[in-house]
Amino acid sequence: MTIAVTAASGQLGSAIIRALPRMTDEPLVGLARSPDKAAGLGVEIRPGDYADREQMEKSLAGVDTLLLVSGMAAPDERIRQHRNVIEAARANGVRKIVYTSIQGAETGTAFSPIVQSNRQTEADIRASGLDWAIGRNGIYIEPDIDYLENYKTSGEIANCAGDGKCGYTTRDELAFANARMLTEPTHHGQTYRLHGEPISQTELAAYFNNAFGTDLRYRAMCVSDYQAERIDALGNFMGTIIAGIYEGIRLGALETESEFAKAAGRPHQGWDDYFATFRR
Repeated sequence: MTIAVTAASGQLGSAIIRALPRMTDEPLVGLARSPDKAAGLGVEIRPGDYADREQMEKSLAGVDTLLLVSGMAAPDERIRQHRNVIEAARANGVRKIVYTSIQGAETGTAFSPIVQSNRQTEADIRASGLDWAIGRNGIYIEPDIDYLENYKTSGEIANCAGDGKCGYTTRDELAFANARMLTEPTHHGQTYRLHGEPISQTELAAYFNNAFGTDLRYRAMCVSDYQAERIDALGNFMGTIIAGIYEGIRLGALETESEFAKAAGRPHQGWDDYFATFRR
């Protein structure tokens, strides 16, 4: 049973490939748009550009189970690219697809079109006739860790989440859950929300202070001001999306019941334990 993982050069795809050998001895294949960037993973790497249907058909030859990492294209293009992968999988006799979807407000925010595009791919996978499992990822906490120096410089975490709580997760935890979903048939036909205990931005600041010895506070911003600030820092496309994610937190769309334990067979790592790994 050959297992293939797309976006193998990315952080989530590579984490899933590293997690799989702990659970299976089956052959592993990584698919990457730029194969050379995934060369150090110790598995066979094949070309895997979602936009190239013919290439995907060739690269999925002999694959039994496929992990499809959600792409990064604009919503309409993302749907078309994902369909290329699904159709290429069917043409090659792939029997099962596991899809890394997302959580978020489905309407009412600048992030909602991205969420809707992922829901369409979920529907396409369910209609494919293949076995399937879907994990709706919470928000990665690693970007906040990577932003530590910026937080220290400003002395605060400032965004438009307000008092809303967010179901954060980590790539390593997602990798573990997805490896289980790929290798265990009990997950067929299941859709899981994958995240840890939801926390507020004030609680996030407190975790930072305890782990890194900072003195951060949380400052709530209005959505329009935060969007303008993010656009100035990241450009229109990404800045608008980030603001939409935090508006979704504000609206309660990321404070959901976690089903991580159903997918992973164990609870999600607690935030006390996670931040203890950084404590100085």
